[in-house]
Amino acid sequence: MNESLAVLLAVLVGSLALTVLSRKFRVSPPLALVVVFLGVSFIPGMPEVRLDPELVLPLVLAPLLYSAGLQSSPRRLRENLRPIALLAVGLVLFTAAVVGVVAWWLLPGLPLISALILGAIIAPPDAVAAASIGRRLGLQRRVMAILEGESLLNDATALTLLRIMLAAAVGGAATPSVLSGLGQFVLTAAGGVVVGGVIGWVVHRIRMKLNDAVMESALGLVIPFATYVLAEDFLHVSGVLAVVIAGLYLGHKSSESGFASRLQDEAVWAGLDTVLEAFVFALIGLQLAVVVNELRSGIGAVLVAALAVLLATVLARIVWVFPMTYVARLVPRIRAHEPRRPPWRVPAVISWSGMRGVVTLAAAFAVPDDVAGRDLIIFLAFVVTVGTLLLHGLTLPWVIRRLRVYDTGAQHDALEEAAAKQAAAEAAMRRLDEVTEDGTPEHITTQLRSWAEQRANGAWERLGRPIEQVGEAPTATFSRLRRQMLAAERETFVTFRDQGRLEDGVFVEMLREIDHEEAMLER
Repeated sequence: MNESLAVLLAVLVGSLALTVLSRKFRVSPPLALVVVFLGVSFIPGMPEVRLDPELVLPLVLAPLLYSAGLQSSPRRLRENLRPIALLAVGLVLFTAAVVGVVAWWLLPGLPLISALILGAIIAPPDAVAAASIGRRLGLQRRVMAILEGESLLNDATALTLLRIMLAAAVGGAATPSVLSGLGQFVLTAAGGVVVGGVIGWVVHRIRMKLNDAVMESALGLVIPFATYVLAEDFLHVSGVLAVVIAGLYLGHKSSESGFASRLQDEAVWAGLDTVLEAFVFALIGLQLAVVVNELRSGIGAVLVAALAVLLATVLARIVWVFPMTYVARLVPRIRAHEPRRPPWRVPAVISWSGMRGVVTLAAAFAVPDDVAGRDLIIFLAFVVTVGTLLLHGLTLPWVIRRLRVYDTGAQHDALEEAAAKQAAAEAAMRRLDEVTEDGTPEHITTQLRSWAEQRANGAWERLGRPIEQVGEAPTATFSRLRRQMLAAERETFVTFRDQGRLEDGVFVEMLREIDHEEAMLER
């Protein structure tokens, strides 16, 4: 086996193993991966591990952004478009400019175009990490929607900006003027949106014709890579935005696919996301030793600059979020649309949700070798990523609890769910009456009615008092007992297979039936 391939496989296996341990012991997997593999990189004789910068965006970031698009809600994006746009576009451009100027001022050997490349890399926070913390603590739904929308679109904004800056740096052009840069940014972004929308529409029509869950999932795996290459290399528009828009469209239309396609897609993309993120963080840890060695002569000044860039990154978000939250409301139309003035605690939480993550590190990796100051850019991006993960990641739960920015609409959500399931159960029973033929055994219709009523009753039961006060709900009892029955059935099937009384192919089909029912009970 090729030595470099063997090393990459070892890194992949090791990163996944470390991710499992980190989750088990409730340690941040990104921090654990970077720290452990950074230590591994200093082991004598450890081979240098590099990933071709030209492959990072299409092979790593494209599928990650596509997966995020699949899981996002276009409706929630539209409802919170103004605050999301201010964060995902305005704040990204502002942060890129601030970070670029600070780095250029503190590091005289770093060209301005390279400093702006650094700014574009550092600009997008990983709001998904903040949203996961907020979801666990019951953060307000609108704040959650804003953070999730920002996380989806800010990556596209930053990477589109990075594409323009890299083209200027590699092409040897001077730093673009503000007007020409903005014009190019708008054209590139608009083209990416159009391309992504068209691809999403075409792919959805093809998937509806396939009626084959395996082929639909296989096609879905190809989409982010093909979309990125088509947009970037052939149409010269933003491949990142094209991938995000295609993911948004196909995620929104997934309800028209079959249940098997949705279950497969969910599992496939969750696994692929985990593999890619673990791999990137591990590679960054391994790569950093080489970067530090290159910078060893002036490491003191670089460390000071790195801390200053980290501080500028944190302050830029605070300086932007608070004024934009309230100044925008001076516009009468915005004030009429949002009559309630948000309390200061809301922008405080949003401004403290600036953790950087895999996109920043992968984007730093994507900088070509011939860009001046590449090692410096990677090191500064690493310091900012680790610094914000430590600063915000460790303190954000405390900030949310201290400021009490909690969701008060959980009961309302449960009520909406119960009402919808009740209406759905009634519609299902009316349909049953319509399609039931004379002579249909009564026990079959009775069981079907029982299943429909059980789904509706389960939602209403969750509106009651806690289980500690009233005991186990009837539907929970049903699910618990049914799982035990399914476990006994599964054990029997295994015994029959092991004794040679059941063919393997038949066994797999029977096991799949039980798995589907257990998945339904789990839902």
